[in-house]
Amino acid sequence: MQVSVKNQKGELLDSIDLNDAVFNVPMNKSLVHQAMVIYQGNKRHGTHDTKTRAEVSGGGRKPWTQKHTGRARQGSTRSPQWRHGGVVFGPHPRSYRAALPKRMKRQALRCVLSEKARRERLFCLDSMNTIDGKTKSMAQLLENLSVSSSALVVTKGTDRYVVQAASNIQKIWTLPVEQLNAQELLSKDLVIMTVEAARWVEETLSSEPHGRRGLKMTVGLAAADDKSLEELASAEPATEPAATQQEETKPRPRRRRVATAESDVETTKVTEEEAPKPRTRRRRTAASADSESASQSIPDTPEGEA
Repeated sequence: MQVSVKNQKGELLDSIDLNDAVFNVPMNKSLVHQAMVIYQGNKRHGTHDTKTRAEVSGGGRKPWTQKHTGRARQGSTRSPQWRHGGVVFGPHPRSYRAALPKRMKRQALRCVLSEKARRERLFCLDSMNTIDGKTKSMAQLLENLSVSSSALVVTKGTDRYVVQAASNIQKIWTLPVEQLNAQELLSKDLVIMTVEAARWVEETLSSEPHGRRGLKMTVGLAAADDKSLEELASAEPATEPAATQQEETKPRPRRRRVATAESDVETTKVTEEEAPKPRTRRRRTAASADSESASQSIPDTPEGEA
């Protein structure tokens, strides 16, 4: 995507070629709308509150008796159907915050930047060194650039002089590039961005990290030394003879202890002699005890007497 570059006098210097993966992305209206709803909801304080019939003062006495009046029964003058009564299902303090995934946030930013660039509402400045913190310098810069509508001035970092110079001018808002989002871009008609800020956005949004550690991995790979990477790639593993490799890969036999029959007999004898014999205890049963008592009680008689 070709973006024009102007100087602080409003003259067209050149055009820079920015990455199409950031500044030439098709518009996704549903995604941008979802991001805008979340951005606006996060700004809400949620301090609204209404009083129920229990919080409204008064209404402690029953207006009239329950029966024999011909009127509808009423228990309090602060019921919802009464004037000055409580509110049913009214709003109460709550939080409207919602989380926006990083990939959706970055994609919405790409869509809005691409739309601004396609409609020629995005241009870059070579520098902003003439801004000295006074409103007059910022007004002169906007006049040179023929800016009559709302505009968003994006710098590489937080520039104190740019912020002070634009603070008293209506419809002009300054923002560092790290805080750039889709809502700020949509809320302004023009986007004035320095070349350094445009390059930073191009480098940051061109690659999409995968997972939580994706960004750390990409930064680490970019910061690695090219020379060390070439040396690692050119290094070849040392080759060993085929015989040694086969010997290393061949499994070694497992040694087993073989016991002879005589040693087994001797060990069994020793264990039998050393092991104490269990002591058995004879118990008398009830039947045997009864028979013994009966034999003792009945005297022995000769066969002739019987």
